[in-house]
Amino acid sequence: MNITSKWKYAAGLMLASVALLSTRSASADDLTTDSRRALQQLVAQNPAAAKCKSKAVAVLVFPDVVKAGFIFGAQGGKGILFLHGQPSGRYRTVAASYGLQAGVQKYGYALFLMNQKAVNWVNNTRGWEIGTGPSVVIVDKGMARSFTTDTIHSGIYAFTFDQQGLMAGLGLQGSKIIRD
Repeated sequence: MNITSKWKYAAGLMLASVALLSTRSASADDLTTDSRRALQQLVAQNPAAAKCKSKAVAVLVFPDVVKAGFIFGAQGGKGILFLHGQPSGRYRTVAASYGLQAGVQKYGYALFLMNQKAVNWVNNTRGWEIGTGPSVVIVDKGMARSFTTDTIHSGIYAFTFDQQGLMAGLGLQGSKIIRD
C-alpha cells in the first residue's frame, strides 16, 4: 500500500467514525431533552447568550457535534429548533474539510434567530450553509464582553459551548444545516 493509499484509507476511516458518532440513534424526546438542557446551561454560564435568548424568536441547538480529522476532516450532529420555547423541528449539521488539521473534538452550538426573516430562512430552505443566506455573527469571548441588547443587530448569533478533546481549529463556516 503506497503513501497516498494510506492517507485515503485513514481519511475514509476518520469520516466513517465521525458519521457513526454523530448519528447515534437517540429518540426525538432524548434529542429535545439534550438540546433544552444544553441551551439552559449555555444561558446560565454565558450572559451574552442569555441576552440573545431574551430577544430571540427561535433558537436552533446542536448539543453534541463531533469533529474529527487528519488532513481530511468531517463533523456532524443533530439538533432541535425551539420556536418561542417549543420544539419545532429536527435538524442535522454536517461539514467536511481538507487541510492542515488533526484531532477529535466534541462540542455544541446554538444559533439564536433574532427575527422572523431568519426563522423563515431556516424553515424554508432545503439545507443551508453557514456563511450563505442570513448574516451569522459568531460570538466569541471578546465580543461577549461588550454584548448588550442594544448591540443586537444581526439576524443570527452563534455560540459554541462544551468543547472537549483536541482539534486544531474550530469553525462553523461551511457547516451545512439540513432539516430532518
